[in-house]
Amino acid sequence: MDACTLCPRMCGVNRAAGEKGYCGMDATIRAARAALHMWEEPCISGTRGSGAVFFSGCSLRCIFCQNFEIAEGNCAKEISGERLSEIFLELQEQGAANINLVTAAHYVPAVIESLKKAKAQGMDLPVIYNSSGYERVETVQMLEEVVDVWLPDFKYMDSKLAFAYSRAKDYPEVARAAIREMMKAAGTCAYDEDGYIQKGVIVRHLILPGHTKNSIAVLDELYGTYGDDLTISLMNQYTPLPQVRNIPDLNRRVTKREYEKVLDHALDLGITQGFFQEGGTAKESFIPLFDYEGL
Repeated sequence: MDACTLCPRMCGVNRAAGEKGYCGMDATIRAARAALHMWEEPCISGTRGSGAVFFSGCSLRCIFCQNFEIAEGNCAKEISGERLSEIFLELQEQGAANINLVTAAHYVPAVIESLKKAKAQGMDLPVIYNSSGYERVETVQMLEEVVDVWLPDFKYMDSKLAFAYSRAKDYPEVARAAIREMMKAAGTCAYDEDGYIQKGVIVRHLILPGHTKNSIAVLDELYGTYGDDLTISLMNQYTPLPQVRNIPDLNRRVTKREYEKVLDHALDLGITQGFFQEGGTAKESFIPLFDYEGL
């Protein structure tokens, strides 16, 4: 934390001295919610719910982010590493199917320590690393001793789009390298007798309005590289929030025709290991309340 290089931004700021990096956070752990989350993939949430801890701040900070208020650090409660360990244990007591670390890259050293403490006290749930996909390989390697399931996004194959919406022109190559390391660490998904994931990699892709070519390129990259060894989750839940009201390209939902075009391409490729969404998922009601519950 003295010269932070946890994420690909490589800010080098002294977060331990209170400086804030691109993520918007110093070294103090901050979060917005810790509760059972029912809106992940069926193998993650099921009927028990995923024990999701939503960390504040983000090293990618996409303009269209569905969790914008926490990514920007507007909703952030300070918690200690000891308290984080307690939260993991409390989520297990509530019946969570797993521990789900949502956007934790900028807190990785503290999260590892807290997970180890919780495991020493009896926490034995699978740990999911829920990520933007914009991760340094070195940081992924740090996490391999405590993470069982990797849940990264693969947002862009178009570097111009990555820069326009996330100020990360290098996103495609960074995400490719991170996912390659995650696959080395966990490989093909494995499930328990009730269908809950225990280990493996699921890569999510959120279709953006007007950018089906980018989505098709993402699917080509993932399936072309890993075939059915990789599970792909194709999402149509993009919801335009107030921060994009003045960006015409983003200020609408994905049309049925756009989604079906991408889904048809996935089927034409032969993808069999994955998830897709049906029905009205593009709703603000699918975005949890960041009200500090469970902290």
